[in-house]
Amino acid sequence: MELVIYIDGGSQGNPGRAGAGAILYNSRGELLSQSGQYIGTATNNVAEYTGLILALRQARQLHGRQLRIYSDSELMVKQYKGEYKVKSENLKPLYLEVKRLARQFESVDLIHIPREKNRQADAYVNKIIREGAKKKPYQKQERQP
Repeated sequence: MELVIYIDGGSQGNPGRAGAGAILYNSRGELLSQSGQYIGTATNNVAEYTGLILALRQARQLHGRQLRIYSDSELMVKQYKGEYKVKSENLKPLYLEVKRLARQFESVDLIHIPREKNRQADAYVNKIIREGAKKKPYQKQERQP
């Protein structure tokens, strides 16, 4: 089964309150599932990778075989495709998890789109952050010397 997926991750403060989400459709454009997670204090890039991981895990549960995943994170898309190296130590384990999960599908096509074309996923992530922040208020972390 082919799945069409829109993902996003966001951080209010970068790092700040962060969340990630994935919206999964079948090839006819019918909504199959939404998956989201409030991740507490994180950077935007960590949130973006978390959204991709959520999407891949949900796609596996839905028995997807070919995935077309849309993201507005140019950095993540280029890292996934090998055009950019993953230099951040925080992102390396997430990148490796994405690659591990992606091997479970016949194909995974990760496509960069402008933010304007990702409004639904963006709104979903903002809702996740708002709801998560109500449960776990943000507390700025003190930097250690």
